[in-house]
Amino acid sequence: MKAPALARAQIARPFAPLRSRIDRWFLSRRPPSDTLELTQRNVYILPTKAGWMLAATLLLLLIASINYQLNLGYLLTFLLAGSVAVGMHVCHGTLRGLAMRLIPPDAQYAGAAAVFRVVLNNARRTTRYGIGLAVHRSGQWSWSDVPAQGSATVEVAFRPERRGLHPVPTLTAETRFPLGTFRVWTIWRPASQMLVYPAPETNPPPLPAGEPLAGQAASAPARTHLAGEYDGVRAYRRGDPLKLVVWKRAAQAQARGSEDLVSRDTQQAQRQELWLDAQGAGLPGTEARLSRLCAWVLMADRLGVDYGLRVAGRTVAPSQGEAHKRRCLEVLAVC
Repeated sequence: MKAPALARAQIARPFAPLRSRIDRWFLSRRPPSDTLELTQRNVYILPTKAGWMLAATLLLLLIASINYQLNLGYLLTFLLAGSVAVGMHVCHGTLRGLAMRLIPPDAQYAGAAAVFRVVLNNARRTTRYGIGLAVHRSGQWSWSDVPAQGSATVEVAFRPERRGLHPVPTLTAETRFPLGTFRVWTIWRPASQMLVYPAPETNPPPLPAGEPLAGQAASAPARTHLAGEYDGVRAYRRGDPLKLVVWKRAAQAQARGSEDLVSRDTQQAQRQELWLDAQGAGLPGTEARLSRLCAWVLMADRLGVDYGLRVAGRTVAPSQGEAHKRRCLEVLAVC
Protein backbone atom coordinates (compact mmCIF):
# COMPACT_ATOMS: atom_id res chain seq x y z
CA MET A 1 0.00 0.00 0.00
CA LYS A 2 1.34 3.45 -0.88
CA ALA A 3 2.22 5.91 1.88
CA PRO A 4 -0.65 8.43 1.27
CA ALA A 5 -3.24 5.64 1.14
CA LEU A 6 -1.80 4.07 4.30
CA ALA A 7 -1.92 7.41 6.09
CA ARG A 8 -5.56 7.94 5.08
CA ALA A 9 -6.46 4.46 6.27
CA GLN A 10 -4.79 5.05 9.64
CA ILE A 11 -6.63 8.35 10.06
CA ALA A 12 -10.01 6.84 9.10
CA ARG A 13 -9.64 3.69 11.24
CA PRO A 14 -10.56 5.29 14.63
CA PHE A 15 -13.76 6.74 13.13
CA ALA A 16 -14.91 3.47 11.52
CA PRO A 17 -16.87 2.18 14.60
CA LEU A 18 -18.57 5.55 15.01
CA ARG A 19 -19.53 5.66 11.34
CA SER A 20 -20.86 2.08 11.57
CA ARG A 21 -23.04 2.98 14.58
CA ILE A 22 -24.36 6.07 12.81
CA ASP A 23 -25.20 3.98 9.74
CA ARG A 24 -27.09 1.40 11.80
CA TRP A 25 -29.04 4.11 13.62
CA PHE A 26 -29.89 5.91 10.39
CA LEU A 27 -30.92 2.77 8.52
CA SER A 28 -33.08 1.58 11.42
CA ARG A 29 -35.24 4.67 10.92
CA ARG A 30 -35.94 3.90 7.27
CA PRO A 31 -38.69 1.33 6.62
CA PRO A 32 -37.80 -1.33 4.01
CA SER A 33 -39.72 -1.19 0.74
CA ASP A 34 -39.19 -2.32 -2.85
CA THR A 35 -40.45 1.03 -4.16
CA LEU A 36 -39.30 4.51 -3.20
CA GLU A 37 -40.60 7.95 -4.15
CA LEU A 38 -37.95 10.64 -3.68
CA THR A 39 -39.20 13.82 -1.99
CA GLN A 40 -37.72 16.61 0.12
CA ARG A 41 -37.97 14.35 3.17
CA ASN A 42 -35.59 11.64 1.93
CA VAL A 43 -33.22 13.52 -0.42
CA TYR A 44 -30.09 15.11 1.03
CA ILE A 45 -27.58 17.62 -0.35
CA LEU A 46 -24.05 18.68 0.58
CA PRO A 47 -21.21 20.39 -1.28
CA THR A 48 -18.55 18.19 -2.86
CA LYS A 49 -14.81 18.83 -2.55
CA ALA A 50 -15.02 20.88 -5.74
CA GLY A 51 -17.92 22.81 -4.21
CA TRP A 52 -15.95 23.69 -1.09
CA MET A 53 -13.02 24.82 -3.23
CA LEU A 54 -15.38 26.97 -5.29
CA ALA A 55 -16.80 28.48 -2.10
CA ALA A 56 -13.26 29.33 -0.91
CA THR A 57 -12.52 30.89 -4.30
CA LEU A 58 -15.65 33.03 -4.15
CA LEU A 59 -14.76 34.16 -0.65
CA LEU A 60 -11.27 35.10 -1.82
CA LEU A 61 -12.71 37.02 -4.79
CA LEU A 62 -15.14 38.86 -2.52
CA ILE A 63 -12.40 39.87 -0.07
CA ALA A 64 -10.16 41.05 -2.92
CA SER A 65 -13.02 43.03 -4.49
CA ILE A 66 -13.80 44.74 -1.18
CA ASN A 67 -10.14 45.48 -0.47
CA TYR A 68 -9.37 46.94 -3.89
CA GLN A 69 -12.85 48.28 -4.68
CA LEU A 70 -13.09 46.31 -7.93
CA ASN A 71 -16.51 46.67 -9.50
CA LEU A 72 -15.76 43.97 -12.06
CA GLY A 73 -14.63 41.76 -9.19
CA TYR A 74 -18.02 42.20 -7.53
CA LEU A 75 -19.72 41.38 -10.83
CA LEU A 76 -17.67 38.20 -11.32
CA THR A 77 -18.15 37.09 -7.71
CA PHE A 78 -21.92 37.50 -7.67
CA LEU A 79 -22.28 36.05 -11.17
CA LEU A 80 -20.45 32.91 -10.08
CA ALA A 81 -22.40 32.76 -6.80
CA GLY A 82 -25.68 33.01 -8.71
CA SER A 83 -24.61 30.20 -11.03
CA VAL A 84 -23.77 28.03 -8.02
CA ALA A 85 -27.18 28.73 -6.48
CA VAL A 86 -28.96 27.79 -9.71
CA GLY A 87 -26.80 24.65 -10.00
CA MET A 88 -27.74 23.66 -6.45
CA HIS A 89 -31.44 23.99 -7.27
CA VAL A 90 -31.07 22.00 -10.52
CA CYS A 91 -29.00 19.31 -8.80
CA HIS A 92 -31.57 18.79 -6.05
CA GLY A 93 -34.41 18.76 -8.57
CA THR A 94 -32.66 16.11 -10.68
CA LEU A 95 -33.17 13.50 -7.95
CA ARG A 96 -36.29 14.90 -6.27
CA GLY A 97 -39.50 13.44 -7.73
CA LEU A 98 -37.83 10.32 -9.13
CA ALA A 99 -39.55 6.96 -8.46
CA MET A 100 -37.48 3.79 -8.00
CA ARG A 101 -38.65 0.18 -8.10
CA LEU A 102 -36.57 -2.93 -7.42
CA ILE A 103 -37.07 -6.03 -9.56
CA PRO A 104 -36.80 -9.07 -7.25
CA PRO A 105 -33.35 -10.60 -7.79
CA ASP A 106 -32.76 -14.17 -8.94
CA ALA A 107 -30.91 -16.70 -6.80
CA GLN A 108 -27.13 -16.70 -7.16
CA TYR A 109 -24.15 -18.81 -6.09
CA ALA A 110 -21.93 -17.69 -3.23
CA GLY A 111 -18.89 -15.79 -4.47
CA ALA A 112 -20.43 -15.10 -7.89
CA ALA A 113 -21.47 -11.63 -9.03
CA ALA A 114 -25.16 -10.92 -8.52
CA VAL A 115 -26.99 -8.17 -10.41
CA PHE A 116 -29.95 -6.20 -9.13
CA ARG A 117 -32.14 -4.37 -11.60
CA VAL A 118 -33.73 -1.09 -10.53
CA VAL A 119 -36.32 0.70 -12.68
CA LEU A 120 -36.20 4.50 -12.53
CA ASN A 121 -39.42 6.27 -13.51
CA ASN A 122 -39.42 9.94 -14.50
CA ALA A 123 -42.83 11.65 -14.59
CA ARG A 124 -41.66 15.15 -15.50
CA ARG A 125 -41.22 16.57 -19.00
CA THR A 126 -37.45 16.99 -18.89
CA THR A 127 -34.67 14.41 -18.89
CA ARG A 128 -32.85 13.60 -15.65
CA TYR A 129 -29.11 13.30 -16.26
CA GLY A 130 -26.38 11.55 -14.34
CA ILE A 131 -28.32 9.31 -11.92
CA GLY A 132 -26.02 6.84 -10.16
CA LEU A 133 -26.91 3.72 -8.13
CA ALA A 134 -24.64 1.54 -5.97
CA VAL A 135 -24.64 -0.72 -2.95
CA HIS A 136 -24.21 1.51 0.10
CA ARG A 137 -20.53 2.36 0.66
CA SER A 138 -19.36 -0.02 -2.08
CA GLY A 139 -18.10 2.68 -4.46
CA GLN A 140 -19.14 0.63 -7.54
CA TRP A 141 -21.51 2.97 -9.35
CA SER A 142 -23.84 2.40 -12.29
CA TRP A 143 -24.88 5.58 -14.10
CA SER A 144 -27.85 6.29 -16.31
CA ASP A 145 -29.98 9.08 -17.76
CA VAL A 146 -33.76 8.87 -17.36
CA PRO A 147 -35.71 10.20 -20.37
CA ALA A 148 -38.57 12.66 -20.03
CA GLN A 149 -41.81 10.92 -18.99
CA GLY A 150 -40.06 7.59 -19.38
CA SER A 151 -38.07 5.01 -17.46
CA ALA A 152 -34.60 3.48 -17.40
CA THR A 153 -33.29 0.25 -15.88
CA VAL A 154 -30.04 0.34 -13.95
CA GLU A 155 -28.11 -2.82 -13.04
CA VAL A 156 -26.26 -2.81 -9.71
CA ALA A 157 -23.56 -5.42 -9.09
CA PHE A 158 -23.09 -7.17 -5.76
CA ARG A 159 -21.03 -10.21 -4.68
CA PRO A 160 -22.63 -12.33 -1.92
CA GLU A 161 -20.01 -14.19 0.09
CA ARG A 162 -22.17 -16.57 2.15
CA ARG A 163 -24.96 -18.98 1.28
CA GLY A 164 -28.44 -18.58 2.74
CA LEU A 165 -31.39 -16.23 2.52
CA HIS A 166 -30.16 -12.64 2.79
CA PRO A 167 -31.89 -9.26 2.49
CA VAL A 168 -31.00 -7.20 -0.54
CA PRO A 169 -28.22 -4.81 0.55
CA THR A 170 -28.93 -1.16 1.17
CA LEU A 171 -28.67 0.95 -1.99
CA THR A 172 -27.59 4.55 -2.55
CA ALA A 173 -28.75 6.81 -5.39
CA GLU A 174 -26.99 10.08 -6.13
CA THR A 175 -26.40 12.78 -8.73
CA ARG A 176 -23.92 15.65 -9.14
CA PHE A 177 -25.46 17.14 -12.25
CA PRO A 178 -24.96 19.82 -13.60
CA LEU A 179 -21.81 21.42 -12.10
CA GLY A 180 -20.45 18.73 -9.80
CA THR A 181 -20.30 21.21 -6.91
CA PHE A 182 -23.11 19.52 -4.93
CA ARG A 183 -23.83 15.89 -4.15
CA VAL A 184 -27.52 14.99 -3.84
CA TRP A 185 -28.21 11.49 -2.55
CA THR A 186 -30.68 9.18 -0.88
CA ILE A 187 -30.41 5.84 0.95
CA TRP A 188 -32.84 3.01 0.17
CA ARG A 189 -33.54 -0.18 2.12
CA PRO A 190 -35.25 -2.72 -0.21
CA ALA A 191 -37.58 -5.27 1.36
CA SER A 192 -36.78 -8.17 -0.99
CA GLN A 193 -34.60 -11.08 0.02
CA MET A 194 -32.06 -12.96 -2.05
CA LEU A 195 -31.34 -16.68 -1.97
CA VAL A 196 -27.65 -17.58 -2.23
CA TYR A 197 -26.72 -21.16 -3.17
CA PRO A 198 -23.46 -22.76 -2.01
CA ALA A 199 -20.52 -22.26 -4.34
CA PRO A 200 -20.16 -25.48 -6.42
CA GLU A 201 -16.89 -27.36 -6.08
CA THR A 202 -14.51 -26.55 -8.93
CA ASN A 203 -13.37 -30.11 -9.80
CA PRO A 204 -15.84 -32.49 -8.16
CA PRO A 205 -15.38 -36.28 -8.26
CA PRO A 206 -17.76 -38.46 -10.33
CA LEU A 207 -21.30 -39.01 -9.11
CA PRO A 208 -21.66 -41.69 -6.41
CA ALA A 209 -22.94 -45.16 -7.23
CA GLY A 210 -26.68 -45.71 -7.18
CA GLU A 211 -28.60 -47.48 -4.42
CA PRO A 212 -30.96 -50.39 -5.26
CA LEU A 213 -34.65 -49.85 -4.70
CA ALA A 214 -36.21 -51.63 -1.73
CA GLY A 215 -37.78 -54.94 -2.76
CA GLN A 216 -35.89 -55.10 -6.08
CA ALA A 217 -32.59 -56.59 -4.96
CA ALA A 218 -33.91 -60.16 -4.58
CA SER A 219 -35.33 -60.36 -8.09
CA ALA A 220 -32.32 -58.72 -9.75
CA PRO A 221 -30.27 -61.85 -10.70
CA ALA A 222 -33.15 -63.43 -12.61
CA ARG A 223 -33.56 -60.43 -14.93
CA THR A 224 -30.07 -58.99 -15.21
CA HIS A 225 -29.08 -60.47 -18.56
CA LEU A 226 -32.00 -59.40 -20.73
CA ALA A 227 -30.13 -58.54 -23.90
CA GLY A 228 -30.93 -55.52 -26.02
CA GLU A 229 -33.13 -53.78 -23.43
CA TYR A 230 -32.17 -50.59 -21.63
CA ASP A 231 -33.44 -49.05 -18.43
CA GLY A 232 -32.61 -45.50 -19.44
CA VAL A 233 -29.34 -43.68 -18.82
CA ARG A 234 -27.06 -43.05 -15.88
CA ALA A 235 -23.82 -41.23 -15.19
CA TYR A 236 -20.74 -42.71 -16.85
CA ARG A 237 -18.63 -44.90 -14.56
CA ARG A 238 -15.03 -45.80 -15.09
CA GLY A 239 -14.87 -49.18 -16.82
CA ASP A 240 -18.17 -48.92 -18.73
CA PRO A 241 -17.92 -50.42 -22.26
CA LEU A 242 -17.71 -47.80 -24.99
CA LYS A 243 -20.72 -49.31 -26.73
CA LEU A 244 -22.89 -48.27 -23.75
CA VAL A 245 -21.88 -44.59 -23.97
CA VAL A 246 -24.62 -42.37 -25.39
CA TRP A 247 -22.48 -40.58 -27.95
CA LYS A 248 -25.24 -38.24 -29.09
CA ARG A 249 -25.47 -36.77 -25.61
CA ALA A 250 -21.68 -36.70 -25.41
CA ALA A 251 -21.57 -34.55 -28.55
CA GLN A 252 -24.22 -32.24 -27.14
CA ALA A 253 -22.29 -31.92 -23.88
CA GLN A 254 -19.06 -31.17 -25.76
CA ALA A 255 -20.85 -28.43 -27.71
CA ARG A 256 -21.80 -26.83 -24.37
CA GLY A 257 -18.19 -27.01 -23.21
CA SER A 258 -18.75 -29.94 -20.83
CA GLU A 259 -17.05 -33.34 -20.69
CA ASP A 260 -19.83 -35.17 -18.84
CA LEU A 261 -20.75 -38.62 -20.26
CA VAL A 262 -23.76 -40.86 -19.76
CA SER A 263 -24.11 -44.59 -20.30
CA ARG A 264 -27.08 -46.80 -21.10
CA ASP A 265 -28.27 -48.69 -18.04
CA THR A 266 -28.74 -52.33 -19.10
CA GLN A 267 -29.44 -53.72 -15.62
CA GLN A 268 -33.19 -53.36 -15.60
CA ALA A 269 -33.89 -55.47 -12.59
CA GLN A 270 -31.42 -53.72 -10.37
CA ARG A 271 -33.42 -50.47 -10.53
CA GLN A 272 -30.89 -48.24 -8.86
CA GLU A 273 -31.60 -44.76 -7.57
CA LEU A 274 -28.99 -42.02 -7.43
CA TRP A 275 -28.89 -40.42 -3.98
CA LEU A 276 -26.68 -37.43 -3.26
CA ASP A 277 -25.97 -37.82 0.44
CA ALA A 278 -24.02 -35.39 2.62
CA GLN A 279 -22.51 -38.34 4.51
CA GLY A 280 -21.16 -39.75 1.24
CA ALA A 281 -19.48 -36.52 0.15
CA GLY A 282 -16.29 -37.62 1.90
CA LEU A 283 -15.30 -34.18 3.22
CA PRO A 284 -14.98 -33.08 6.86
CA GLY A 285 -16.33 -29.52 6.75
CA THR A 286 -20.02 -28.67 6.40
CA GLU A 287 -19.49 -25.98 3.77
CA ALA A 288 -17.14 -28.24 1.80
CA ARG A 289 -19.76 -31.03 1.75
CA LEU A 290 -22.48 -28.61 0.64
CA SER A 291 -20.18 -27.31 -2.10
CA ARG A 292 -19.63 -30.84 -3.39
CA LEU A 293 -23.34 -31.67 -3.22
CA CYS A 294 -24.09 -28.49 -5.19
CA ALA A 295 -21.62 -29.56 -7.88
CA TRP A 296 -23.16 -33.05 -7.97
CA VAL A 297 -26.68 -31.60 -8.35
CA LEU A 298 -25.56 -29.52 -11.33
CA MET A 299 -23.73 -32.51 -12.83
CA ALA A 300 -26.72 -34.85 -12.47
CA ASP A 301 -29.00 -32.22 -13.98
CA ARG A 302 -26.71 -31.84 -17.02
CA LEU A 303 -26.67 -35.63 -17.48
CA GLY A 304 -30.47 -35.78 -17.34
CA VAL A 305 -30.64 -38.59 -14.73
CA ASP A 306 -32.99 -38.96 -11.78
CA TYR A 307 -31.40 -38.05 -8.45
CA GLY A 308 -32.43 -37.43 -4.88
CA LEU A 309 -30.88 -35.42 -2.06
CA ARG A 310 -30.32 -36.18 1.62
CA VAL A 311 -28.75 -33.49 3.78
CA ALA A 312 -29.17 -32.24 7.37
CA GLY A 313 -32.16 -34.50 8.02
CA ARG A 314 -34.02 -33.30 4.94
CA THR A 315 -34.85 -35.51 1.96
CA VAL A 316 -35.82 -34.61 -1.58
CA ALA A 317 -37.25 -37.55 -3.52
CA PRO A 318 -35.49 -38.57 -6.76
CA SER A 319 -36.62 -36.72 -9.86
CA GLN A 320 -35.17 -34.48 -12.56
CA GLY A 321 -35.85 -31.20 -14.34
CA GLU A 322 -35.38 -27.51 -13.65
CA ALA A 323 -37.91 -27.36 -10.79
CA HIS A 324 -36.27 -30.33 -9.06
CA LYS A 325 -32.81 -28.77 -9.45
CA ARG A 326 -34.00 -25.50 -7.92
CA ARG A 327 -35.62 -27.38 -5.04
CA CYS A 328 -32.38 -29.22 -4.26
CA LEU A 329 -30.30 -26.02 -4.45
CA GLU A 330 -32.75 -24.24 -2.16
CA VAL A 331 -32.39 -27.02 0.41
CA LEU A 332 -28.60 -26.75 0.20
CA ALA A 333 -28.80 -22.97 0.62
CA VAL A 334 -30.86 -22.89 3.81
CA CYS A 335 -29.96 -26.17 5.54
